[in-house]
Amino acid sequence: MLFGAGALGCVGGGSEETTVVRFWAMGREGEVVEELLEEFERQHPRIRVDVQQLPWSAAHEKLLTAFVGRSTPDLAQLGNTWVSEFAALEALEPLDEWIEGALEPESYFAGIWDTNVIDDVLFGIPWYVDTRMLFYRKDLLAQAGHATMPGSWPGWRQAMEDVKEIQGPDRYAILLPVNEWTQAVILGLQAGSGLLADNNTRGAFAEPPFRRALQFYVDLFRAGLAPPVSNNEVANLYQEFARGYFAMYITGPWNLGEFERRLPASMADQWGVAPLPGPNGRSDGVSLAGGASLVMFRSSEHKAAAWEVVRFLSAPKQQVRFFELMGNLPARREAWQDSSLTRDSRVAAFADQLDRVVATPKIPEWELIATRVQEHVEHALRGTTPVDSVLVRLDAEVSKLLEKRRWLLARSQADAGRP
Repeated sequence: MLFGAGALGCVGGGSEETTVVRFWAMGREGEVVEELLEEFERQHPRIRVDVQQLPWSAAHEKLLTAFVGRSTPDLAQLGNTWVSEFAALEALEPLDEWIEGALEPESYFAGIWDTNVIDDVLFGIPWYVDTRMLFYRKDLLAQAGHATMPGSWPGWRQAMEDVKEIQGPDRYAILLPVNEWTQAVILGLQAGSGLLADNNTRGAFAEPPFRRALQFYVDLFRAGLAPPVSNNEVANLYQEFARGYFAMYITGPWNLGEFERRLPASMADQWGVAPLPGPNGRSDGVSLAGGASLVMFRSSEHKAAAWEVVRFLSAPKQQVRFFELMGNLPARREAWQDSSLTRDSRVAAFADQLDRVVATPKIPEWELIATRVQEHVEHALRGTTPVDSVLVRLDAEVSKLLEKRRWLLARSQADAGRP
């Protein structure tokens, strides 16, 4: 079912009324999208888009408050890890019928698209994407005898050892801040861990795949390849990277512009970006599926007009323009053919990694679980608790967080079995 201009009610036909679409956007995206929407309003003179900019720090609470107060907007930008929560609240409009004849899932990176699919129902359209890759000193890697970044864990570990050897005792091969959960989760996903078990009702961190990943991770610190510091213990990330305190760092596209601006001009050709190595090679070197999506709310009285905004912002031309204005990576594959993305090898490298991204568990409790992962894994990295003890305690705490989920699932299964 294609909902086009003819379905706009007071916006279409002979009516002169104007439909106002309330659009909530977060951070600087809320500023930049207004510039894009000037063209939309020229093309759709009977639709006006009222953009409200929300700070990321307050957006989640404001959306929940709006849902409870039955005052949600027509359209919003939503971080893709929030989609499951608002879908569970039945706040979001299912989009499967809306995309028919308008958007094709194949036009998007599969792992990114999947973050918006909850229980086989589509609730969001990817707007921009991000993921994490290796930012590294090409010159230091070459001095250590490696022309390119290895693609497997063993090769990566050897490269780190070789870099450390030329760096000396007071410098390191890689910076892996101990107060971040992302590195441990990425390695776990690469090793084949589902992170959770039993239909996302229990922790699976003590099982062999995640244990293997965490042991690999911890060993980097034991071998002195990574310093056991948090990110707030590194005074100036860019300055330390430039002086060679560390030669590798796992981060995302938001740092492309920062590295270009903050590193000395003499280093312009001395750093690069590479896909993450996997246990056996690049093919299993997955990373996290990140970014933000556009969602419509069930309570909206202007869904057809809101959908026109989604279609406009999803067009490759607008995706490229958004990248030029913001630096946010396009969600549409077609946009990646534009010279504004292909001419920079560091930007283009992200397209390779985006073909190998995985969603974290799509449940509302995930952000709480991620915090617990960081807290427990840090004990292992700092050497205060053995790996096995960390994982047993982590599973116990995660399973406790998911107790209500188990109860709801059991009740649902019992109700389904009644005559």
